[in-house]
Amino acid sequence: MSLNWKEINLILSELDLEGAQIQKAFQPNYEALALVVYKKGVARTLLFVLTSGGCRFHETFRAVPKADKPLRFGEFCKSRLVNGWIEEASQIGEDRIVRLVVKRGDFRYRFYARLWSGAANVIVTGEDGVILDAMRRLPKRGEVTGSHYAPQTIPSHQAGAPHAGTGKVYMVREYSAAQAGEAHSAGSVYPAGAFNAAIDAEYAEHGKELSLDALHEKAEKVYGARIVRIAASLEKLREKEAAFAKADELRGKGEAVMAGLGEGNVKADIALAETYFEKYKKAKSGIVRVREEIAEGEHVLAGTEAKLRELLAETNPLRLAKLLKTESGSSKQGQGGDKKRPGLSFMRGKWLFIVGRDAKENDELLRRHVKGADFWLHVRDIPGGYVFVKAQRGKSIPLDILLDAGNLAVFYSKARNNGKADLFYTQVKYLRRTKTRGLVIPTQEKNLSITLDKKRLKVLEGCRI
Repeated sequence: MSLNWKEINLILSELDLEGAQIQKAFQPNYEALALVVYKKGVARTLLFVLTSGGCRFHETFRAVPKADKPLRFGEFCKSRLVNGWIEEASQIGEDRIVRLVVKRGDFRYRFYARLWSGAANVIVTGEDGVILDAMRRLPKRGEVTGSHYAPQTIPSHQAGAPHAGTGKVYMVREYSAAQAGEAHSAGSVYPAGAFNAAIDAEYAEHGKELSLDALHEKAEKVYGARIVRIAASLEKLREKEAAFAKADELRGKGEAVMAGLGEGNVKADIALAETYFEKYKKAKSGIVRVREEIAEGEHVLAGTEAKLRELLAETNPLRLAKLLKTESGSSKQGQGGDKKRPGLSFMRGKWLFIVGRDAKENDELLRRHVKGADFWLHVRDIPGGYVFVKAQRGKSIPLDILLDAGNLAVFYSKARNNGKADLFYTQVKYLRRTKTRGLVIPTQEKNLSITLDKKRLKVLEGCRI
């Protein structure tokens, strides 16, 4: 639910922005802009949010995090508006367009915040109305640099009169947990200076995509699915552990056969006993590896559950949005201003695997996401993706990790149906790129023969991030 024109006027009257200096400008994400203004010894943070169904403008009393990488429009406002003085702060008629006239040196800027649900934007022009930049560049609406934007003032109606063309009466609503959205015919029910605080609290809880409700739901969905996947993988590993735990029975059978030698076909009995002893050895060695995998899985599960608790405990929606974006950037390659990491990512203990599935992803990973010390694997003479293993300082790559990476390389290649393939691997610094995108020539490569291990792949699927 977006603000109506009367609520915008009340916000402006409380803020008393004329004569304030803009001291900071930054963009926490693609949906919001923050201006820090200073007047009479008091600093205020003005928040402009363009989220559909929840676009608004008000003072915020919560910390506004900065984006990991400065965003374009925020940097523009920083270069043009910071240290400027607000000469006028008003709403254009009843159109829910907030206009700030900012004087900086000999130049005046017109800052427009259009708070229309579904068509919100922030536009900065010169005095001549020529657009200098827009938060959302919309060519179809003519809202791009160099175009003209100068909305005309429409006379306001008397309080309580119907809005032009709609017949609807707008009043300041009471934003509270008990009566959110209820209109009050007597006008504002807020004491002086309290409406901004009420709006800030209301939208933090229920402000569509940038509200705590929506962000907590998103966190539960993403991390809940991850927790279920890891738990299922652990259950399968524990079943495997239980099967391996019967190793002593195999040894007992072998010893029983050896104890009865001479009563039948000695050669056949010895072969049978050796079979039991061989299975016993494999079970004993296998249970060690399975228990290591269980310990790793339990560690990952505990960390994922702890991260979900941390996100659900966060009460600042803008900070929560940033945390989710950061997690999305590390697991699902993020969105927005950060460079996306293409392909698929898997985490086994402290080892990160990145899989490029086609030439475009392979090329992007090579250019921007791996370093010389990282390892590269690829199926020999068969089309397929690249698998990278991120190096760890002072550690060589363990055989078990190398086998994991090899299984991923075969699975994401055309050798998958064969069930096995020969690979070569080397460090990224020993790859020579060619003119063909995503194609490299390896040097100092080593050979590796892989037969697909379905159980290993299932464990890796549970480690996908």
